[in-house]
Amino acid sequence: MKTTWRSASLAASAVAVLALTTACGQETAPAAGSQNVGATAAAGGVVGVGASASPSNGYGADGQPGAAGQSAGKLAVSQNAELGKTLTDGTGRTLYRFDADTAEPPKSSCDGDCATAWPPVPADDATAGAGIDKALLGEVTRTDGSKQLTVGGWPAYRYAKDTKAGDIVGQGVGGKWFALAPDGKKATLAAKPGLSTRNDPKLGEIVVDKNGMTVYRFLKDEAWPKPVSACTGTCLEKWPAVAPVASDDTKGVQKKGLMNFTRPDGVKQQTINCWPIYTFSGDAAAGDTNGQGVGGTWYAVAPDGKPVGAPKQ
Repeated sequence: MKTTWRSASLAASAVAVLALTTACGQETAPAAGSQNVGATAAAGGVVGVGASASPSNGYGADGQPGAAGQSAGKLAVSQNAELGKTLTDGTGRTLYRFDADTAEPPKSSCDGDCATAWPPVPADDATAGAGIDKALLGEVTRTDGSKQLTVGGWPAYRYAKDTKAGDIVGQGVGGKWFALAPDGKKATLAAKPGLSTRNDPKLGEIVVDKNGMTVYRFLKDEAWPKPVSACTGTCLEKWPAVAPVASDDTKGVQKKGLMNFTRPDGVKQQTINCWPIYTFSGDAAAGDTNGQGVGGTWYAVAPDGKPVGAPKQ
């Protein structure tokens, strides 16, 4: 296949900084102490940091065999209620793209165990079906010499946990894997707010980030008289700080105390009701809440900034 791709321009949006106009600290801040990045509880079954509810290879598919080597066939466009138009292979399997890859020039960053969880789509027999611009289809040579299909320059993959046509289990895994739209962009009906809420069947209404990942609070942080994060160093590897979000880029989240602050390491972090917020590296996909209750100090965040299910202080 002749290598072709269409350059896609990426629009960068500046993050608006919300000035603090109200006093921080609507709750009594717990006493600051040493970091607790999370440890497995003895009898309570709380999952420890760096672990999820089940063994994982870190790529979201637990080393399961995928669709490696299966031909792409005639690509098609499928309509999904949540994501809009998605790209599928000839058997109806959803195709994905990886944020760690590049499209200009095309380059895959998924090898080894990653390629087992996310089998690359072969380029040799891929053809464009209805609604797909064949000029967007191309190929990239992988490190093993094989040719991988690209769409709009982005290397295409299947997901091992998608077992039948129409499955989109891989959507949002690790905050880096997304279903492909027919033009090579991420499939989406509309951009999600930087912060919004969802109803969790066990926890009730909780805050999520733009990728649908659960947002958490650390009970050893402080909000008054100013936000202070007690999660530093290796703690941040397990609990990444949520980047600043503009006030008008939120939905369902309390506006009072919605601000960001500069951490000692120079990184800016978002707060809700002045409390620093984080995501959890142990959550592999949107909707996961593996960080809930870790170490008795990490809890999902309610729309008003309170820690859901935390013991009363």
